[in-house]
Amino acid sequence: MQRHPMTKEGADALQEELQHLKKVERPAVSNAIAEAREHGDLKENAEYHAAREQQGLMEARIKQIESLLGSVQIIDVTKLNPNGKVVFGSSVTILNVETEEEVTYKIVGEEEADIKHNKISVNSPIARALIAKEEGEEITVKAPSGNIEYEIVEIQYV
Repeated sequence: MQRHPMTKEGADALQEELQHLKKVERPAVSNAIAEAREHGDLKENAEYHAAREQQGLMEARIKQIESLLGSVQIIDVTKLNPNGKVVFGSSVTILNVETEEEVTYKIVGEEEADIKHNKISVNSPIARALIAKEEGEEITVKAPSGNIEYEIVEIQYV
């Protein structure tokens, strides 16, 4: 079985979502199905069909989370000794050499990547270019618009 790297924060969030789905959402959907059944003919009962569809989607998500949690390798960056290098789970502030824009990314597992929250997958081009580099080093990221030069400003292990 293939192991998927994930931060402790990501695994905790998935565990929390799983508990919410099982303890709050599942009973609510069951109640909605029971209530819709009381309205009579199930063939033309839109509420019943909507509740059943919601139940199917929720059960699929529960199975997906359980499977994912069964195959994760939790990596706690605070317990690593990275020797000042960029590693999985570290937060890296980089400077675009051309535009002088700074941005901070946290390198996380594929399943927890969320660009809106500056969490990038370890498999992304930027993360692959950053891994094993140190503060002050420059990297080149191949983008569709051409190569982009970045300088590593700061590495944090939080």
